[in-house]
Amino acid sequence: MHFTRIQLKNWRNFVSVDLKLGERLFITGPNASGKSNLLDVFRFLRDLAKTGGGLQQAVRERGDLSKLRCLAARRYPDVEIEVELTDLEAKGTTVWRYGIGLRQEPRGQRRVLLTHERVWRNDTPLLNRPNEEDRKDELRLTETDLEHIAANREFRPIAEMFQKTLYLHLVPQLLKFPHLANRETTGEDPFGIKFLERVMETPEKTRRARLRKIEEALRIAVPELKNLTDLRDEKGLPHLEAVYQHWRPQGGKQREDQFSDGTLRLIGLLWTLLEGDTLLLLEEPELSLHSKIVSKLPPLIWRLQRTKRRQVFVSSHSAELFGDRGIKPSEVALLRPRGSEGTVVELASDKEDVRLLLEGGMTVADAVLPLTAPARIEQLTLFE
Repeated sequence: MHFTRIQLKNWRNFVSVDLKLGERLFITGPNASGKSNLLDVFRFLRDLAKTGGGLQQAVRERGDLSKLRCLAARRYPDVEIEVELTDLEAKGTTVWRYGIGLRQEPRGQRRVLLTHERVWRNDTPLLNRPNEEDRKDELRLTETDLEHIAANREFRPIAEMFQKTLYLHLVPQLLKFPHLANRETTGEDPFGIKFLERVMETPEKTRRARLRKIEEALRIAVPELKNLTDLRDEKGLPHLEAVYQHWRPQGGKQREDQFSDGTLRLIGLLWTLLEGDTLLLLEEPELSLHSKIVSKLPPLIWRLQRTKRRQVFVSSHSAELFGDRGIKPSEVALLRPRGSEGTVVELASDKEDVRLLLEGGMTVADAVLPLTAPARIEQLTLFE
């Protein structure tokens, strides 16, 4: 099942968004335009679908509803999300839609309340809240039907898909210096704090096969590294280990705390691409990587995701990444802040000037990235 459309009202940076989605989406824009916040919509939907957490927890983890509501919102304070999903695996094509609206409780505990929750399957409505029971008991509006197994039976495929969304923004220092982070924390692990535990929890046969594939790629990107493996130390803590070849004939063994930041981020990226078949969210995968490696990420991602029919959404402003001629304009979302109007999101294929430049032979890096640069960037050199 794939996301095929998303519509937003008053979500974070965005007053209004209506975006078509394909197998890949590359999101770019100026700093603070909302690239991370656009990806966070899909993490929010995942958190909504969690049993034992649900709506209140999903909002609480992001501060409160005022942190989610667009600052440019004026007379219409509610936050709304609607997504369309297409299931090509079922007999025939099944199109699902899920929509939710949120408002702040005006008094009392200031909880988040549903203004609506709706589900359609092939344009047939399956859920339309608030219903009669909600009107009798407003407390019911503090929870979604999506998060309850007893209530989501007719549209459980949506809940299960949301729950499996995976986000990665691995921070190498958290692997190199374990004392910097709390590894006992529960819930999402967006920065790879427990990445090594995740590797070790994978069945051994699958784990070793993936590490062999990753080693093959690393031997291209980091020729000195070989024999990548996993192990546990005397305290039972997980590690990655490899032989790093140098002037001595046998080389020397190194663990992850001696790997370069780029090597760790590349290992995390490759592992995650091999790990599943659900929506994968990648934030600035180019960080710490050589520009030549970054230039190969789009075709690498495409090749791996195609084998699993997987969607991958990437945020970036890397010229090397967007220099790949395989990226179609319909796969590029351009974010442009408009002051009191919030951030506007457009597909590059919908902008005639960009489309003409691309048809003329320019890459996305040439045609789109200049639009993301600050208007007065030259004045930065005048800083004293």
